[in-house]
Amino acid sequence: MLTGEIKNKVDRIWETFWTGGVTNPLTVIEQFTYLIFIKSLDDKQIASEANANILGLEPDIIFKGIKDKYKNRFQYEDLRWHNFKEFESKKMYEIVSEGVFPFIKELNGQSSSSFAEYMGDAMFQIPTAQMLEKIVTAIDSLVLKGDVKGDLYEYLLSKLSTSGTNGQFRTPRHIIEMMVELVEPTPSDIIIDPACGTSGFLVGASEYLKDNHGDLFNSEELKEHYQNTMFHGNDMDSTMLRIGTMNMLLHDVENPQISYKDSLSKLNEDRENYTLVLANPPFKGSLDAESVADDLLKISNTKRTEILFLSLMLRILKNGGRCAVIVPDGVLFGSTKAHKSIREEIIEKNKLEAVISMPSGVFKPYAGVSTAILIFTKTGIGGTDKVWFYDMEADGYSLDDKREKVEESDIEDIIKRYHKREDEETRERTEKSFLVPKKEIVDNNYDLSINRYKEIVYEEVEYDEPHLILENIRKLEEDIIDGLDKIEKLVK
Repeated sequence: MLTGEIKNKVDRIWETFWTGGVTNPLTVIEQFTYLIFIKSLDDKQIASEANANILGLEPDIIFKGIKDKYKNRFQYEDLRWHNFKEFESKKMYEIVSEGVFPFIKELNGQSSSSFAEYMGDAMFQIPTAQMLEKIVTAIDSLVLKGDVKGDLYEYLLSKLSTSGTNGQFRTPRHIIEMMVELVEPTPSDIIIDPACGTSGFLVGASEYLKDNHGDLFNSEELKEHYQNTMFHGNDMDSTMLRIGTMNMLLHDVENPQISYKDSLSKLNEDRENYTLVLANPPFKGSLDAESVADDLLKISNTKRTEILFLSLMLRILKNGGRCAVIVPDGVLFGSTKAHKSIREEIIEKNKLEAVISMPSGVFKPYAGVSTAILIFTKTGIGGTDKVWFYDMEADGYSLDDKREKVEESDIEDIIKRYHKREDEETRERTEKSFLVPKKEIVDNNYDLSINRYKEIVYEEVEYDEPHLILENIRKLEEDIIDGLDKIEKLVK
């Protein structure tokens, strides 16, 4: 979590953008991200040089890739954060706008690089030298080590909502981390988020692999896969794609395969390409059915995006591939033909593993919608036997707009019980988690809402006999009248 001090510094930087005339929250986040990225490049370079000195090796020079025209105008070193931050404002502005910014736009400039592709449209939009100097000085005081960078992104993105815009629907990092822990990515996985936004799920998977499969970097083949072919994402917002690509680079994934693509459209030809889907697709209601791929409509003939994305996930997964996806509660119990058919498809033709119902406050301040996590494996031949249900009541944060840290959290319990869900056989339906046989779900019209199966124990309350209650009421009335009489005597 960010400290109050860091949040205050970020708020002051945000205010500097705002008072300087940069008032679009997405623009602020984008420009802020560019500068953090530039600083991180130099921080990595400094660390590389320090390690090289210790080992007596030649460091990898990030700034060697710069083109001759920049070499002639500036020395390499002038483009580095720790140097240009010391310049007076006019010189700093010239170097950043005419040297550093064009340089990062062409970083990883090979044609296959998604970073190069989306940075091509990027614009430097800090209007004055004085404003840039103030922002650079403030960012330089931020300590961006470990998880702080990720927390900083989340804090910046939270301002999309608080600034009064129709902000993007963000997935909290701790929910991403929980979902990643549940599906346990492996070094050979091919992972996609078909509505990737800022690449939070892809970053979460990459960090899990570094923490749990560090030996993958000992294999050149697996290392190559990790850097170039493991992580895939689609989105229709070019700003989000730029921020998401930089997010991946800052987390040491050099060439993520992130595409400007409508995942539901006829133009998306992905079929059985991936082994793992992690996603929180948009719940934006409905769209133009004519633009949707025909084979998605065959499973569920609908315009509702949350249902179409589930159809898409079944199509793009290889057999044996896993999926963890957030859906609105309506998907679990909706009574339309489309709702029933997608649930039937997952349960009858594939293997539904789990339904985790989350409290409605999880996505505040963006929205108060009730959601659930579906986890399933694509088989094409069925395999659902018993489905594990969990009723999450707390996620470690208050369920109001403030979302402050609290002690109560079910996340650790969810992860532990999911991986030992075969031991839940004897759990009562009154508990937070339990198993439900497939037949019972089928008999309930494939309803997946936990309230359909959970048993609620009502505590019996015993009341006095009616005549005793009436006697007590009369006694209270007599006491009140007696008290009023005493007061009346005192005031006469």
